[in-house]
Amino acid sequence: MTEIRGSRILLTGASGGIGQAIARALAERGATLILTGRRAEVLEPLAQQLGGRALAVDLADRDAPEQLVRDAGDVDVLVNNAALPASGTLDDYSLDQVDRALDVNLRAPIALAKLLAEPMERRGRGHLVFISSLSGKSAQPGGSLYSATKFGMRGFALGLREDLRDSGVGVSTVFPGFIRDAGMFAEAGVELPKGVATRSPQDVAAGVVRAIEQNRSEVDVAPLSLRAGAAIAGLAPELAGNVSRRLGNAKISAQLAAGQRDKR
Repeated sequence: MTEIRGSRILLTGASGGIGQAIARALAERGATLILTGRRAEVLEPLAQQLGGRALAVDLADRDAPEQLVRDAGDVDVLVNNAALPASGTLDDYSLDQVDRALDVNLRAPIALAKLLAEPMERRGRGHLVFISSLSGKSAQPGGSLYSATKFGMRGFALGLREDLRDSGVGVSTVFPGFIRDAGMFAEAGVELPKGVATRSPQDVAAGVVRAIEQNRSEVDVAPLSLRAGAAIAGLAPELAGNVSRRLGNAKISAQLAAGQRDKR
């Protein structure tokens, strides 16, 4: 297990609300942070406040992961948090938008893991964290592209964890459900049906901390009802799809796509 205190942690997607919550939680536990994202005007004040470094990058650029690793230097922990929404039906996307979603949500985390896992293995310590989504366990209408990236991230992380099991390098995946106050769902302004609970950005941050400190393979950040639904979807996807349609999840997905269209 990797100690957060004294570790150099590279956090992608740090300019968003959930990324900021993760950064603050890690800094409180004594980490030295390297914060990345596209918005330098957000990153730099946050890095100054937390005593870290800011590196503005766009992970849709295929050369960005290698440049980021060179600029970051030695890294003990990688937290892959950056992602694009990728909500909506596939026919509503151009091929360029499909490529951008795949590059940011899946290719960049894989590339960063490859580049950083090798020096971690040589040192005999380190940790790789991937922020997925419950959409990486349970597919919903209007989310085929997003789920493709998040299912892919889960499969990659599980396989990589087995490959690195005896190396001293841990691998974890965190699965948030609906997160209030920050992040893609909150920014889209979607109204959930009554009785559907949410979690906070601080809950996601706590999940990241738990994943690192306890070397957890997977951490869900969602109420029991959503966790149970995701578990059922893994066992009986056709049944889960029927239930999803009856609950009106297509309406939620349409609202998400409308609220996130300008971020593709």
